[in-house]
Amino acid sequence: MLPSNRNNENRMLLSQIRRIHQKSKASYGSPRITDELKAKGFKVSRPRVARLMKQNGIRAVHAKKFVVTTDSKHKYPVADNILDRNFSPEGKAQAWVSDITYIRTKKGWLYLTVIIDLFDRKVVGWSLSSDLTAASTCIAAWRMAIKNRPLSGNLIFHSDRGVQYACNAFKNVLNAHKEVQQSMSRKGNCWDNSVAESFFKSIKVELIYRTRYERKEQAALAVFEWIETWYNRNRRHSALGNKTILEFEELMKFKNVA
Repeated sequence: MLPSNRNNENRMLLSQIRRIHQKSKASYGSPRITDELKAKGFKVSRPRVARLMKQNGIRAVHAKKFVVTTDSKHKYPVADNILDRNFSPEGKAQAWVSDITYIRTKKGWLYLTVIIDLFDRKVVGWSLSSDLTAASTCIAAWRMAIKNRPLSGNLIFHSDRGVQYACNAFKNVLNAHKEVQQSMSRKGNCWDNSVAESFFKSIKVELIYRTRYERKEQAALAVFEWIETWYNRNRRHSALGNKTILEFEELMKFKNVA
């Protein structure tokens, strides 16, 4: 007996699902895989994708708790929470969030600092360093951010209360731009910077927790590829309606023209 058309379709879909799941580093569940299939021209429903995934043991990996590197025991003054969890600005370079986390290698620790534009969730600036000085972390990431996305109006820069963000060296950098207002999370409140927290959960689940890095250079290359090739270009973001950043940018251009 020849296999039915439905069975043939399911085999073809399953092959595509496996490829997308693998490309996403096992991070995609059925909603994002469905959207990726539709972007490739397949007419398929989410329940059908979910059923095929369940039948074949294909699951999205989940985050686990990780250690926070924030050192908020310092004597520098802290900024008010101006952002106030407004994670949906109307345009680019209106609200950026930043945070710092660590990466273990056999040759020592690396510290990853990111600056994310809340408008399109793009990592506009980031740095990797072997120390936690402001110069190596948030100042280096800031310099990349304003080069990649120059300021054109008022900007809220939000972070936790870590010493790197509160110290005079970083405040002087921000104060050089009169259009920038510094904002900090309330004490012990991770939800005030949840977008940055979510980014770190993603990179740790999809990359860092899954690899034992022998050398710092190996980790640095992996982080570069994940941020610049995967996250900023190809990854689907739930905050953008499961669109990639590039698709979202094209949609905004079309809306502005219309």
